[in-house]
Amino acid sequence: MANLSTGVVHTVFFWLKEKDNEAHQAALLAGLKELSKIDLIKTAYVGKAANTNRSVIDSSYSFSLTFVFDNPADQDTYQTHPDHLVFVANCSHLWEKVQVYDAES
Repeated sequence: MANLSTGVVHTVFFWLKEKDNEAHQAALLAGLKELSKIDLIKTAYVGKAANTNRSVIDSSYSFSLTFVFDNPADQDTYQTHPDHLVFVANCSHLWEKVQVYDAES
């Protein structure tokens, strides 16, 4: 069996307003990478949709992030962390839609 971990998994999908605008892609990616440096995050993944093709896959988004936190309190603190608030202020004008999925193990 794989190493089963515990914690809170926070996954967010972003759809850019101008999905083909390379400057907007670069700006959002830079913002996501900076966001991933917050010390409350145990594990971080940031990227674009993988080049996979199955009927159950939604690859319509521009970027996604997955952050793993040790516990719900850390995830709650992250939501009001100054760096998270700066990210939203600096990058929210770039996206037209955000979808969040949180899971706890």
